[in-house]
Amino acid sequence: RANALKMGVIFNTPGALLTAEGRDLGHTDWLEIDQTRITTFGETTGDMQWIHVDPARAKDGPFGGTIAHGYLTLALVNAFMPDLITVNGVSSGLNIGLDKVRFLAPVKVGSRIRGHGVVSKVETKGTGVQVTVDVTIEIEGHDKPACIASTISRYIP
Repeated sequence: RANALKMGVIFNTPGALLTAEGRDLGHTDWLEIDQTRITTFGETTGDMQWIHVDPARAKDGPFGGTIAHGYLTLALVNAFMPDLITVNGVSSGLNIGLDKVRFLAPVKVGSRIRGHGVVSKVETKGTGVQVTVDVTIEIEGHDKPACIASTISRYIP
């Protein structure tokens, strides 16, 4: 979790989500992307491209330093979700997947990012409620976001 103290917009039951379409979930706290996080992600995924993990070489590269992997930025959507939305009264919550992902700007080492969420779709699926949240990963001080992703979750009472 990006910030264990934050719980996002709280819905007391999955059914309470049925009226949430269009709801702005606000922003998470800022999270600094340091070289250790980038390198660890590269080691975990096997993506050790120099633009991510070699600060000396990347200094003379197109961004003046290393940048986070796009998939690292995307993975942090999952870390931000509990800070955007909390659904109580569930026996299980399922990550269904993503509808749309776009990487719009690089996240340079040392940058701070945060998530902003909006509920874009809510529907009943079996005994549960399925919710699509459009998450924008913002970069502090930049107009263009790093990433946008439509993440789909299902909450079962």
